[in-house]
Amino acid sequence: MPAGVTWGQYISFSMAALVSMLAGSQMVHMRYHPLDDLQKYINKELENFPENIQEKIKQELKEEGVLK
Repeated sequence: MPAGVTWGQYISFSMAALVSMLAGSQMVHMRYHPLDDLQKYINKELENFPENIQEKIKQELKEEGVLK
């Protein structure tokens, strides 16, 4: 086992690390809401493309459920 620890210690440390990572990422999403303005950024980036390409990409994103 790594660093000479028992399996029990190794598993408990791994579970604690996993739980803290999951809790941390959930807290970031609850506090900062990182995906709330995703559609705004997508539309802003699509303005850099020609009109015919914009419509094609928008249609594909709507079919995939990314754009509303």
